[in-house]
Amino acid sequence: MAGDEGDWWFCLKHMKAEHGPGCPNKDRMGPYASQDAALHAMERARERNEQWRERNED
Repeated sequence: MAGDEGDWWFCLKHMKAEHGPGCPNKDRMGPYASQDAALHAMERARERNEQWRERNED
């Protein structure tokens, strides 16, 4: 889909993906290359946090 690539963010305030300018950066995660990547930002963050937690327990 045209305009679907680059400059995607996940808004922590509204819990949704945003393209281009949107909420302040303090309320967003990103940028991401695609809408799909932004939509899965929280899932990816949880996975990374779990991996870091496991490493720290070793």
